[in-house]
Amino acid sequence: MKLHHLMLFIHLAGVVVWVGGMAFAHFCLRPAALELSPADRLGLWSRVLGRFFRIVWGAIGAIVVSGFAMLLEVGFAQAPRSWHVMAGVGLVMAAVFASIWFGPWRGLQQAVAEASWAQGAKAMNTIRQRVTFNLVLGALTVALATLGLAF
Repeated sequence: MKLHHLMLFIHLAGVVVWVGGMAFAHFCLRPAALELSPADRLGLWSRVLGRFFRIVWGAIGAIVVSGFAMLLEVGFAQAPRSWHVMAGVGLVMAAVFASIWFGPWRGLQQAVAEASWAQGAKAMNTIRQRVTFNLVLGALTVALATLGLAF
């Protein structure tokens, strides 16, 4: 097996976990959670996101390392422009995730611990907006990678 194939597998596995997890949370978990009371809903989100966000850190690491390994393999100057676009979008997505982790995620945890449901709802809304943004970026990047969109 070529190293390239291993890097591609690791890269795609990270994308599937991260983007797929965001899609699941947005389209499946969120509508179901809206049926719960604020205390139950925000407690659920706090526990679910705590697990998911730790996995996302690993996925980001896998995506970045494997992506740059594949870029280095062909050479940055010889790589298709779409690869550079994907790398740029991926770094934006990682920055957005870090902004969630160090901002509203901390606020949600604190609000749940203090049973401050209004503050928790505000933090959760910010998380939702940023995750939605990242989900759109992730979907566009998958389209770029698979449909061969050229720039």
